[in-house]
Amino acid sequence: MSGVEIGLWSLLGILGLIWLGMHVSIALALTSFLGIWALRDSPQYAARMMALATRESISSYLFGVVPLFVLMGLVVSRADIGRDTFDVANRALGRLKGGLGMATVGANAVFAAITGISIASAAVFAKVAVPEMIRIGHTARFATGVVAGSSVLGMLIPPSLLLILYGILSEQSVGLLFVAGIGPGLLLALAYIAGIALMVRLWPGFTGTPEPAAPVARDGSLARDTASKLAPIAALIALVLGGIYGGVFTPTEAGAIGALGAIVIAAAKRRIGWRVLWQVTLETGHITASICFLIIAATMYSRFLALSGLPAAVTEWAVSLDLGTTGFVLIFCAILVLMGTILDSSSIMMITLPLVLPIARALDVDLIWFGIVTVLAVEIGLLTPPLGLSVFVIKGSLDDPRITLGDVFKGALPFAAIMGLVLLVLIVFPAIATGLL
Repeated sequence: MSGVEIGLWSLLGILGLIWLGMHVSIALALTSFLGIWALRDSPQYAARMMALATRESISSYLFGVVPLFVLMGLVVSRADIGRDTFDVANRALGRLKGGLGMATVGANAVFAAITGISIASAAVFAKVAVPEMIRIGHTARFATGVVAGSSVLGMLIPPSLLLILYGILSEQSVGLLFVAGIGPGLLLALAYIAGIALMVRLWPGFTGTPEPAAPVARDGSLARDTASKLAPIAALIALVLGGIYGGVFTPTEAGAIGALGAIVIAAAKRRIGWRVLWQVTLETGHITASICFLIIAATMYSRFLALSGLPAAVTEWAVSLDLGTTGFVLIFCAILVLMGTILDSSSIMMITLPLVLPIARALDVDLIWFGIVTVLAVEIGLLTPPLGLSVFVIKGSLDDPRITLGDVFKGALPFAAIMGLVLLVLIVFPAIATGLL
């Protein structure tokens, strides 16, 4: 077989192994090893290539940003800062029709700016916001759908773990990716708020008919309580994002400063002790090891594909179709959404990016904008069956057995549709992402 044929068979092999239940990183590494063996007819050569990829893939200074932002996100989650954020947003928007849902979106947007992990947002607000929305009269489907939809803001509004992974794989500036994520993230949050306002008025059968929120007392104690909850959140956002955008420190250094700041704030609020900090540190290690293994396997797979000649052949074929940038991006996004029904976000990026980045470069696509589009398209898969990861996290975080997995999926579908519309707008108007660069 030719190298291109071996590369095509490797794609089928990876999908088949994943379908049989093998972990994505193991499937990538095993297929890459066998593919290089077939290409060079030498298991020793394949083993050396794998060893080289393992050493070089995670030796970059940039990779240090992953565990640091993971640690910051977990500390923030354990310190109940998400609940504080929700309380502040609820006081600002709770009197509006559908205001509690809007407050959940607003709180998630702020929480995203200090965590960068969608799963953390889904777990926190499933416990905080869903019971409150159901209590005032919203349906379980709508309440869980709001949390599921707004949780994906964690991977778009900086800092974002997926944007960090994309930056490592595409060799693009993580700082520029963070800046480019601001506009689309805010647009998606506003689109969710507008969608909630319309659904509450036009689709009461889905949203339920909530009771109006009680008037908020205008006294000094309330203002002091709001300020005490908002100040640490604002300080942490200013510390991390302000430092990056102001050129004070790099994204990796910002991760370290942010993690330390989160620990100090949690300790000052007496919401974290040595035991919890140790548990968070261990959890950070587990998550980082998993991501590390994925990056190693993706590097192996990328080098195997380069040896096979498949990316060059696919690039030549794609350019010959004369689809243009928009046609190529639309097809790629459709593939990402389809893959999101069976794979998690990081795995999708690890499999597809080594193949499509050469095409994007050949078409002179702005890789910063392309990264934002990729992350947004991949995140739609967090809400779609059968493997909507945020949906499963929300279901697992709820204590109410009356709320089924089907209810959460049905509630998330309108928000997945809103994400699709925002994705189309971002494709048509790239300046939403690149305007701040």
